[in-house]
Amino acid sequence: MIRPGSALDRLHQLVPRGADLGLARVRAACAKLGHPELAFEVAHVAGTNGKGSASAMLAEALRCSGRRVGLYSSPHLCVFAERIRIDGVPIDDATLDEVLAAAMRAAPEATFFEAATLAAFIAFARAGVDVAVLEVGLGGRLDATNVLERPRVTAITRIALDHTDRLGPDLASIAAEKGAIAKQGVPLVLGALEPEALAPILRLAEAAGAPVVHAHAVERAVRLARRGPIGLAGAHQFDNAIVAAAAAVTLGLDDASIARGLAEVRWPGRLETLATPEGQVLLDAAHNVDGACALAAHLAAHAPPATTALVFGAMADKDWPGMLAALAPRAAHRLWVTPEGRRAADPRELAARFGGEALPSVADALARARALVGPHGLVVVAGSIFLVGEARARLLGLDRDPAVAL
Repeated sequence: MIRPGSALDRLHQLVPRGADLGLARVRAACAKLGHPELAFEVAHVAGTNGKGSASAMLAEALRCSGRRVGLYSSPHLCVFAERIRIDGVPIDDATLDEVLAAAMRAAPEATFFEAATLAAFIAFARAGVDVAVLEVGLGGRLDATNVLERPRVTAITRIALDHTDRLGPDLASIAAEKGAIAKQGVPLVLGALEPEALAPILRLAEAAGAPVVHAHAVERAVRLARRGPIGLAGAHQFDNAIVAAAAAVTLGLDDASIARGLAEVRWPGRLETLATPEGQVLLDAAHNVDGACALAAHLAAHAPPATTALVFGAMADKDWPGMLAALAPRAAHRLWVTPEGRRAADPRELAARFGGEALPSVADALARARALVGPHGLVVVAGSIFLVGEARARLLGLDRDPAVAL
């Protein structure tokens, strides 16, 4: 719950400024604050999908190696403090209020994401972290996190079509935005990329003077990921684990720390199974076609459609028809809802296209889904990370801050 008049309350008042991409405001604020972003080493991670999971794996491996670790990610599932973690734990409310207030004083014209990024820099510097893993928010080239001029390592997980209105209409355009995190002399770890995406990233890396590390060619990384276990479910996490392990190898971590990190990582809302008193619920923040295909593959291997109910909602600017082309056949029962955030796809249109029922709320959809599949069936919640966050908070009785979709 956001306390009226708190720094978090004032931060949410910045949401109408939207996502005004650029680095000038954050650079100026960093200088005014005495450059907190230089107080620790950094691993900078971009990608359409998988960057959050890979960041969490790398942060856990670093923590297992004895380092004090910060992790900055976005968006949050339930509460804003999840975005700024120190040694795996979201920062406390008092510290959050302090660092947000300091960030907004230093950058009164900042956007929501810029202020949040500055707050993370301040929090990590004050906490004396040894290294911070920073997940890119949107794109890379003009993302607020890209003010970092000398990270220890950069990484790109996957490139897929998403945010095409801002990043470009094809894989090459999107890759060029994300590849701009390459820095001179800083190893750039690359996951499995389509040739169309790989080519512009290699050109950017060469122009920047960044040595390229193809994660799947790092034998130690592949061996550790293959040996497992990997703490996150889904076959697609194997590739994310290889990227995280390759970055960890580049940072000089030992095999034992990397293996523990891959095994012990937890990243809620990503193929996360909740064993509720009413039955199992699978939460997955699949919010584009690439993510939906990964979820569909998992369901094909583990859940019969006849006993599966899908609770789905998406933003109107997402390719929800493409997502549902993959997901709808995996669930005999389909419930459509309106997630929080920017303009959502109309549940009635989803029902008209793919069958099923439009429900007025997430609570109604969860109850109806359970009634349809019974206590031994599976309820799957996907389509929007904000929908997944609302469902998770409701099912686990967690606090929840408003969703922020920029």
